[in-house]
Amino acid sequence: MPRKKMSRSREDGLVRLATLVLLAGCVGVGAYIWLNGRTGDVSNPGVEFNEPGKKRPFRIRAETFVWPMYGYDAARTRNLPVRLRPPFSQVWRFNANQLLEFSPILARGTLYTVRKDSRIYAIDAKTGHRKWTKKVGSLSAASPGYSRGRIFVVTLSGRIVALNAQNGHIRWARDLGSRSESSPLMLGDSVIFGSESGKLYRLRQSDGRIEWTYAAGGAIKGGPAYYDGKVFVGAYGGTVHAIRAGNGARVWRASTSGARFGFGSGNFYATPSVAYGRVFVGNTDGKVYSFSASSGRLAWSKGTGAFVYGATAVDDVSGVGPTVFVGSYDGNFYALNARTGGVRWTYAAGGQISGAPTVIGDIVYFATKDTTNTYGLSTRSGKRVFARGSGAYNPVISDGHRIYLTGYESVSAFVRRSDFKREEKERRAALRSR
Repeated sequence: MPRKKMSRSREDGLVRLATLVLLAGCVGVGAYIWLNGRTGDVSNPGVEFNEPGKKRPFRIRAETFVWPMYGYDAARTRNLPVRLRPPFSQVWRFNANQLLEFSPILARGTLYTVRKDSRIYAIDAKTGHRKWTKKVGSLSAASPGYSRGRIFVVTLSGRIVALNAQNGHIRWARDLGSRSESSPLMLGDSVIFGSESGKLYRLRQSDGRIEWTYAAGGAIKGGPAYYDGKVFVGAYGGTVHAIRAGNGARVWRASTSGARFGFGSGNFYATPSVAYGRVFVGNTDGKVYSFSASSGRLAWSKGTGAFVYGATAVDDVSGVGPTVFVGSYDGNFYALNARTGGVRWTYAAGGQISGAPTVIGDIVYFATKDTTNTYGLSTRSGKRVFARGSGAYNPVISDGHRIYLTGYESVSAFVRRSDFKREEKERRAALRSR
């Protein structure tokens, strides 16, 4: 966890003092103006932005659908374009009896979730029945990944483990020499993740062989994202890196503005999202940043009132346009213009937001850490359309038919209220046939 954030007045005072020192050193009036405003928002409208194509919801077969990693896709957009709206009814609830900080993944009718103590559960998505369980370490704080019949789990015990998705048998494991809470990225036949040592790994999925490593220079807490041949990851020390996926070579490295002058630069704890040719990522300095995916140039930064730990979600909202969704420890949930960083709307959640949101159709879901509630808001207006007294961190994924809500120590399945009777009948029949 980061150190306690200094007060706004003290931070501003230090910035002014440093500014005077720079002026005394004849840095120049232009630098003074730029630096004195650095605690405010930044906007560089000339940075390239790719307009989205036409969005079309798609049909999903729940039995064969795969949500393979944290954030759904390799770009970590956390966006599933399906027609699925409240009101919902709960079909089943699975109690893990210990903290589930991260959302599960889903593969062909089975959910895979990891408890705080590194115990992984395979849960039947239709019935909520446990298929198998396996303990792979002593402490975990990441979502697993799925690819080609294998489940990949990183642990704060300092290793990555690959398991058979059908029965939980360990296929291979590799010691990392450092803790990891970086939710794995599934890319082709490789798995990519970071560690607290500041090393980013690309391993072969079949046997764990190292294909390349990259040194970020600061602890990597969040998961990496992929877009257009590049892997993107944030690090402690306030840096964001673009790495060539094929060979691990650096493409660019960017930092928060304070780092250039030796000031506190904040830490990138969150997993980035990549869309519209931009990288979006929150920082513990209380800001959300947007960088050019091709060059690393800062497009904008937007301040909130407190830490931004959780990843962003992105969506081209009908009638509104490309939007970035993110929560803050200040208790507010933000919808930001993806091009400019301007605020489209905010929602006062009444509790600290530590986890990431997810867009399912035209609803964005998020949870509050201290009050442990989950909310669903209209992506267009911010109006609340769903609320549940269960949640905490990263609450919702979906297969287009059900939403799966992660509470503090549980996973629950919800269906449209109109489908509840049929769904419950099928669930009971499936349990009897076991």
